[in-house]
Amino acid sequence: MSNVIECLKERGLIDAITSEELYKRVEQPIKLYCGFDPTADSLHIGNLVGIIVLKWFQKFGHTPVVLLGGATGRIGDPSGKSVERPLLEVSTILYNTTRIRRHFEAILDFFHPKARPMVVNNDDWFSGFKLIDFLRDVGKHFRLGIMLSKESVKSRLNSEEGISFTEFSYQLFQSYDFYHLYTQHNVVLQIGGSDQWGNITEGVDLIRKLGAGPSFGLTFPLLTRSDGKKFGKSESGAIWLAADRCSPYEFYQYFFRMPDADVIKMMRLLTFMDLKEIDEYKESMQRRDYIPNTAQKRLAEEMTKLVHGEEGLAKALKVTESAAPGTDAELDPEALREIAKDMPSCELHPADVIGQKFVDVSVKIGLLPSKGEALRLIKNDGAYLNNVRVTCSDFLLNEQSLIGGEFLIFGSGKKKKMLVKLKK
Repeated sequence: MSNVIECLKERGLIDAITSEELYKRVEQPIKLYCGFDPTADSLHIGNLVGIIVLKWFQKFGHTPVVLLGGATGRIGDPSGKSVERPLLEVSTILYNTTRIRRHFEAILDFFHPKARPMVVNNDDWFSGFKLIDFLRDVGKHFRLGIMLSKESVKSRLNSEEGISFTEFSYQLFQSYDFYHLYTQHNVVLQIGGSDQWGNITEGVDLIRKLGAGPSFGLTFPLLTRSDGKKFGKSESGAIWLAADRCSPYEFYQYFFRMPDADVIKMMRLLTFMDLKEIDEYKESMQRRDYIPNTAQKRLAEEMTKLVHGEEGLAKALKVTESAAPGTDAELDPEALREIAKDMPSCELHPADVIGQKFVDVSVKIGLLPSKGEALRLIKNDGAYLNNVRVTCSDFLLNEQSLIGGEFLIFGSGKKKKMLVKLKK
């Protein structure tokens, strides 16, 4: 397949495009951009699809441009938000900007011979823009009726929270970003999530009004699960891309626990697996001899390798093997010390463990919300200690329970684990 738009469409990565002419335009190499505001010191899975689409364009010989919103991050995009973001300190934004750059370096090819990525920061041009000049030269091209009609604005206007003028002005800044990149770097395409459609079309319109040539917009679908909920969330919050906020093991486990109803869709959207192979997994999942979680394992491996590299995947697999119920992996203290930072863990005083019931400690460490839940888990054969099933509701922990005199692995089912280390 020679056309990147057709490729993206086949994988379900296109929600809308501003013009069918884009199909023809991408027959020759172009530059395109996607913006990322540094509102945290790590991106999360919800941001990942934008990087994936940039990578697909790069695979087809187009140059990806990453826009880091050092300026727009000070405002906050109201799209998809029911309340205004808390404003961040400039120093925090600078720190976040530095941190999130590594995600692009991990996935995009910065050594590509013909389509080496560009990374730009919109603070570089907005910091020198005077307010009066911006309102006179840019603001006059926007009509209030159109701005008010944007879904992200309408929903907030009708809410109790309302919308501040600061947030309302965000679409002007994003539109000017596109114009600046178009005129200074010949960037002809802006991509973004489906909630960015209004902002992207405003940018295309501004470029037209300011007399530049044709430009284009493309949106991809937001990641949602089969139950309609937002993809990328877990019991503990967002699934971050940074290893120090979500370890390779936790990242791997998130995808390994993916429901059957979502796994094929995520293979199409988030991996570079061949569609033929994905279809083979889809067909195998319908057969009686299908081994549960086979597709999830493949997805988890692909995603972990993509975000954390071969080394991160190796770590995730090592921890997974050590934490698996009934595993033959040797639970030696040296191995557990090495993997402690890569799986959920906590420290307790010996008095809080030795001589205490499994049920009580399970609640204390947050593995389960209540003693009743812990008792039900034992009754349903889902409680594990050191990968061995706990069958007695009054089971007491003792010195012999400890691995190397300092570790315990608590398990709720086959997937939720907690490593407990005793304080000395």
